[in-house]
Amino acid sequence: MNKQKPVLLITGGAGFIGSNFIRYMHETYPDYHLLNLDKLTYAGNTSNLIGLEASPTYTLIEGDIADEHLVHSLFDEHDIHGVIHFAAESHVDRSIEDSKQFVETNVLGTLVLLQAAKQDWEKKGVLQERRFHQISTDEVYGSLGETGEFSEDTPYDPRNPYSASKAGANLMVRSFGHTYNMNVVISSSSNNYGPRQHTEKLIPTIVSKALKNEQIPIYGDGKNVRDWLYVDDHCRALDLIFHQAPPFSTYNIGGGNEIRNIDIAKEICSILDDIKPELLKETKLASFQDLITHTNDRLGHDRRYAVDDSKLRKELGWEPKEALSTGLRKTVQWYVNQWESVASP
Repeated sequence: MNKQKPVLLITGGAGFIGSNFIRYMHETYPDYHLLNLDKLTYAGNTSNLIGLEASPTYTLIEGDIADEHLVHSLFDEHDIHGVIHFAAESHVDRSIEDSKQFVETNVLGTLVLLQAAKQDWEKKGVLQERRFHQISTDEVYGSLGETGEFSEDTPYDPRNPYSASKAGANLMVRSFGHTYNMNVVISSSSNNYGPRQHTEKLIPTIVSKALKNEQIPIYGDGKNVRDWLYVDDHCRALDLIFHQAPPFSTYNIGGGNEIRNIDIAKEICSILDDIKPELLKETKLASFQDLITHTNDRLGHDRRYAVDDSKLRKELGWEPKEALSTGLRKTVQWYVNQWESVASP
């Protein structure tokens, strides 16, 4: 490892957003050494980082953020200049089935990281200089009606074990800022989409089911509304927040793309109709939309999320670059390419 370069500890960097962020940072900041701590659970995939293995400025460490000995040893072995904390159990359905792991990873794991960073940076006299950036979600705010948006001042009102565990982690981060004057920031984004997302998530599920000529499940009436943010736009926002935001600040990151689940499913199917007409002909469907089916609604299913990200736009000058129409087409094409590479002999 090149000890001359500042080290950033990025947790959960083999996951969807984390791996896209590591690729972004590796290209944008060649003077950083990126230390990726990932447990490599079902949601972490080393193939997300193919091409970086041989880089002298990237290191993968397989391990659990809740492992106190491991985390403290990383701070002992490396002069870590900042923590960007993605690692989390994040699937709502899994949290409904078994919430214990979500508390252990999302709350306890965050505490272990905070304690290790505080102890190391305090000892070095840099507690106010080095930064702990907590990556959160708009789900901590609860659910909206037909109008309105979540602001950074919206009280937390989580409605499922996953969002409750993220809210708990955020509060732990805030407490370290207030109690120890630790340099912490929190960012909460709307739904991300793009390459490398786990297949259990909505968009990859729709694409996968359609390509396999299987029913595409949509919870309830499909009228739940989400705001979609292209992952590359999220990475740029995180870059700005980590490097430029004032200590103790919180920022919402939105895509400005509110759409009902049923409508995004139909849009993806229309894109697939255009991209894979030969498969459509083979399945004898008029459109991949014919595969859409409604299932029993998820327990505690939040009706609508939308965030007001005007603070981020005004203070740090960020705005999304990718329109939903172009971002969706690029995303669907990426998953089709992955499917074809696996399916081809």
